Amino acid sequence: MARKPGSKSEFVLFDVVYDDGSQRSNRRVPKDILDGMDGDEPARHVIEAQDREIAERSGRPMAAIKAVRRSS
Repeated sequence: MARKPGSKSEFVLFDVVYDDGSQRSNRRVPKDILDGMDGDEPARHVIEAQDREIAERSGRPMAAIKAVRRSS
């Protein structure tokens, strides 16, 4: 059965800008961790953990995160 219009997604998408000027778009963060009073700050921690895993698998270090903002 098709999803109903207006159904809520389980994830929120974020754009990430790194210190070296590179950007990654549409990074997925679980929506349920963003419900607290910390706003989008928990998303930064999730994305940093994702970056550590990516760096470990690729063998290349990731640049430090400069900014995180919700994708539009």
